[in-house]
Amino acid sequence: MTSRIDYSVWDHIEVSDDEDDTHPNIDTPSLFKWRHEARVERMDQFIKAGEDLEKGLAESKRKLTEAQKKTKNLSSSVTDDAKAELSKAQAEEKRLKKEERDWEKKLEDHRREEKKMPWNVDTLCKEGFSKSVMNVKPDVKEETEEQKEQKHKTFVEKYEKEIKHFGMMKRWDDSQKYLSDNPHLVCEETANYLVIMCIDLEVEEKKALMEQVAHQTIVMQFILELAKSLKVDPRGCFRQFFDKIKTADQQYQDAFNDELESFKQRVRGRAKIRIERAMKEYEEEERQKRLGPGGLDPAEVYESLPEEMQKCFDEKDIAMLQTVITKLDPTEAKVHMKRCIDSGLWVPNSRADEGDDKEEEATYEELNKEMGEQKIE
Repeated sequence: MTSRIDYSVWDHIEVSDDEDDTHPNIDTPSLFKWRHEARVERMDQFIKAGEDLEKGLAESKRKLTEAQKKTKNLSSSVTDDAKAELSKAQAEEKRLKKEERDWEKKLEDHRREEKKMPWNVDTLCKEGFSKSVMNVKPDVKEETEEQKEQKHKTFVEKYEKEIKHFGMMKRWDDSQKYLSDNPHLVCEETANYLVIMCIDLEVEEKKALMEQVAHQTIVMQFILELAKSLKVDPRGCFRQFFDKIKTADQQYQDAFNDELESFKQRVRGRAKIRIERAMKEYEEEERQKRLGPGGLDPAEVYESLPEEMQKCFDEKDIAMLQTVITKLDPTEAKVHMKRCIDSGLWVPNSRADEGDDKEEEATYEELNKEMGEQKIE
């Protein structure tokens, strides 16, 4: 059955950072602590960049105003000196106008990027990062982007607890009564927040809770779709939805169940993508931390070594390494040892720290002599 609901409004939702299910070899708390810190840092940097752009534009406007006043004053003077100054002032005014347009374009591009940013639990209630989809209301003047953003931010800050409570409800009658007592929850903002809850719960492996909140998400979506088809305020038709779903209208019930299953599959797919992306980011971060003094990854260098050399490092056996090195072609041995040093897999003797160039040149030639004094890390 073709989906009745447009899911495109949820394409840019980012889940929270307290997921439990990760690769068994990854330290889960560290992973999601890092993810959260990195995301917050990116948000702070983005906000700071926006503030700098606004300050730059304001300063540009101030300079332009002063230049325009100066040009106006010089225009009324007839002296030769004033005429010469007027030419310079007009050129400066032209330059400042171009500078102002450049600042406005940069700020416009920044705001455009802001609107593309994914939602997450952190950003839903933060100025400049919240998103919204306008409620369907007939004959209502279209809201500006700023008005919609402010409306969404304010709504979630005020009603987050009530939205979560509705998301955990199970019985039709309980849901209907709760919306009767809290009709302000019948809106797009509630549906969008419930979607985020679903993805969070799925990533946390709280599957039963996810399915329950998913059920309530589709309840809200069906109400909104019904309101759209009837061209009425959603708060005025939610009782009609419950009347239809609780009666013997099997076709309507089947459509609801199909939509629910489709939505849960979307949630599972979105959660999987978010986890995989987090894992890749974390693994790259860990790889960067592992890089040795020469910028090489010790794990990658280890895999590139001959099996006999790998065994030396596995057993931390210097004598064995000495024997293996003497059997290798000198050129090949130099390459392997240099890569081991650049990756930090091999820590040269501290006596060689007097000069990096000398240390590199002596690495292979003096290996046999130093072998008994060095250690394999």
